[in-house]
Amino acid sequence: MADVNRGNRPLSPHISIYRPQWTSMTSILTRITGNALMLASVLIVWWFLAASYGEDYFNTANGFVTSWFGDLIMFGSLWAVWYHFLAGLRHLYWDSGRGFELDVAKKLAYGVVIGSFVLTIITAVIL
Repeated sequence: MADVNRGNRPLSPHISIYRPQWTSMTSILTRITGNALMLASVLIVWWFLAASYGEDYFNTANGFVTSWFGDLIMFGSLWAVWYHFLAGLRHLYWDSGRGFELDVAKKLAYGVVIGSFVLTIITAVIL
């Protein structure tokens, strides 16, 4: 028999009662950084192609890449590289069948986020 109250039940998880976890947010952020890295790579390829087309074209591309906005994009890309790398290491650890306990998974998520910021700062200072 059909359930007559089907339309009265709330959706699950409802947006007003669902509290995002660190593991779900880091998973979403991994996907976002992967796509952002693809866009940043297009900018870098444009810069290299401009170098092969001639001095005028290269000066235009180089002016954009070395501007404050280009520097911001490159710094964000540096963070995205470190974040994506550490998230990949976390997934390799999970592929071994370990780290699925809630407290361990939360610590790994903290480690990925904090580690990516620390490694970005270290890399920016050194380079």
